[in-house]
Amino acid sequence: MFELCNFQNYNLKMALFRMHSSAFIETVELTCYRNNLPTPLIKPSCLPQMRTNFHSSCKQRSQIRCSLSKEALSPLEFEEDASKSTSDSLEGEEFSHVMKFKFSDFKISDRVSIGLGGRGDEAVFEAIIKDSDSPLHNTKVVLRRLTSAQAQRRGKRAIQVLKKLARRKLMYHSYSMQVHGYVCSNTMEDEGSFYLVHGYHGSFSLRHWLRQTDWLPTLEATLALDEESVRRVGDDTVGGPAVSRQLRVIRILMRDLLIGVNYLHSHGLAHTELRLENVHISPVDRHIKVGILGNAADFFEDGPNNTERQQMMIAFDMRCLGFIMVKMVLRELMDPIIFTKFKAFLNKGNEPSCLREFLLRTLNRNSSHGNVGLQMLDRNWGAGWHLLSLLLATKPLDRIRCLDALRHPFLCGPRWRVNPSMDIIRWSLGSTAVRITEEYIYGHQQRIRLAHFLELMEMLNPFSKPKNWLGLLPGRWRLVYCTGRHIGLTTRQPPSRVLIGDVHLTITQPSKSKPKQPFSFTSNINFGVLAGKDWPHNKIGIDGKLVVNCAFKLTSGQRLYIKDRDENGTQNLPAIATNAEQSAIKKLSGKKWRKAFHQKELPSSLPVVKLVSGDIDVTLVLNEPLSKDIEAAQSVVNEVRVQIPPEMFDLSKIVCGTYIDSRMMVLRSVNGSALLFTRACSIES
Repeated sequence: MFELCNFQNYNLKMALFRMHSSAFIETVELTCYRNNLPTPLIKPSCLPQMRTNFHSSCKQRSQIRCSLSKEALSPLEFEEDASKSTSDSLEGEEFSHVMKFKFSDFKISDRVSIGLGGRGDEAVFEAIIKDSDSPLHNTKVVLRRLTSAQAQRRGKRAIQVLKKLARRKLMYHSYSMQVHGYVCSNTMEDEGSFYLVHGYHGSFSLRHWLRQTDWLPTLEATLALDEESVRRVGDDTVGGPAVSRQLRVIRILMRDLLIGVNYLHSHGLAHTELRLENVHISPVDRHIKVGILGNAADFFEDGPNNTERQQMMIAFDMRCLGFIMVKMVLRELMDPIIFTKFKAFLNKGNEPSCLREFLLRTLNRNSSHGNVGLQMLDRNWGAGWHLLSLLLATKPLDRIRCLDALRHPFLCGPRWRVNPSMDIIRWSLGSTAVRITEEYIYGHQQRIRLAHFLELMEMLNPFSKPKNWLGLLPGRWRLVYCTGRHIGLTTRQPPSRVLIGDVHLTITQPSKSKPKQPFSFTSNINFGVLAGKDWPHNKIGIDGKLVVNCAFKLTSGQRLYIKDRDENGTQNLPAIATNAEQSAIKKLSGKKWRKAFHQKELPSSLPVVKLVSGDIDVTLVLNEPLSKDIEAAQSVVNEVRVQIPPEMFDLSKIVCGTYIDSRMMVLRSVNGSALLFTRACSIES
């Protein structure tokens, strides 16, 4: 037995009905593909034949209906007939710009491509136009029978939209699924349905392409890199590692999608239904087709000055493009369960800039897809994560537009020189610093590089006033690096075997009823104590937690830079700067960074947010049996204090904040050490 979807049931019923009228299919063969093709195929065993007696009988029935006089009709029937004729004339005016077909114009195919499967209220047929007088003679098309009122509205809307888009036919043919017209049917069995005739652009949707085991070489062959592709992407290389190959294909697909969607937006239309299932790749012109536009919405439906509606619709389309991009890059998100977690993370108001932290913990490290997607997003200093955060921004007005996305470094090949914005420069510095900390190799060179990047971030801080920190500061931050002390174990032999887990700083905003109350800073240090002389292989021990609470007030402050000058008053910068501060100043004074740092001369001080601390409250939680041993507990606390920065144990040593954005924060202590934090998120989110 087969589990038939609505699509199958409808086609089977229609086939059996036409069998009864001696006009169509005699037998129906059902074939299910259970691996990568989720929609079953319907394969009639013979072609449907359009017989003369069928059309003559239909014609006779229609003539009998038309021969009734107005006097023979009741007043109600007469009104219905009048309204029907009026709607028919209006429909004729609306559809005058497309072709009107008859069933006898088509030669119906004996199979339906899996990628064309529609919804439950749609039936899809492939056909070839056999009318020799038609300009589309011998052209393969798709007949989409729309039965419900909503489906018919989508089909008629696709024809109406064509009027707006036909002014630039080259763009329309390149990036949209071409709507040729509709089928005029007067038969009894087709009453209440509408047939849309549109172009055939390959048998697979983009979703079906990506579900194939050999999708990468197949798409590379379909989207062969020629001169046109080089112009569009700026990458004419062939082969290479899997990461480079996939990134090259994704750049081509995303750029085509953005050009097609921008074409709609420039004509006052929003697609509103961008999904992998609605996107097709034409093997003829190697362009992305963005569907039949049955749900396209007009920006100015409520008036020409409704800019808010326009912005919201564009933002909705950009979010859909973000979902398409993340599914193409991270193949694990093709799994509905993982994608549901991904959407839940965003719907709960989490910052999209924290997606990397969330996905690193959510995705299975032993996935069959490997970590190719994560490597692609990490390339070019995390440019892929930056583009994703802009496409999926929480506030609709913060989402990137199509033209800006086309200029983004992630979608530009190596042959294109892109001038990055200040936002991308800051993002690149932060991403590089985090990647270095993940290597967990804190040699002398790594520590100098990290301190150097932190100094650059502080000099390019976008939010230097306390009022800017009020909205960004609250949340849960994870400590990833400290310039003053190595976090965790080193090569020494500890008296107590303590393994430091995550170190978080939770900042709580005062209530709106008491806005002048200070912020609450809570340091949460999770650790495990390994009992016994030998280290256990699984590194599982007794759990413990150290909690430090402190209140802070925010005020304005200055960070002074003491410059070394010679007798003539000129500044001396060493050729090889050993100090991170001097190295950052030297970097910003070079030609490459002058565009980013707009000041004519380096300042003697930078504005910072001063943190004024209050009283400190320390709480230690240890599980049994250590909770009953006071000496062991004291030894554990001392070891924890050795392995973490002293600022996390004594929060009063944190004196100022020098950098903050939606995903990263840098705090400075009284001894000058910098603490780098990233905004944390839980897997349950």
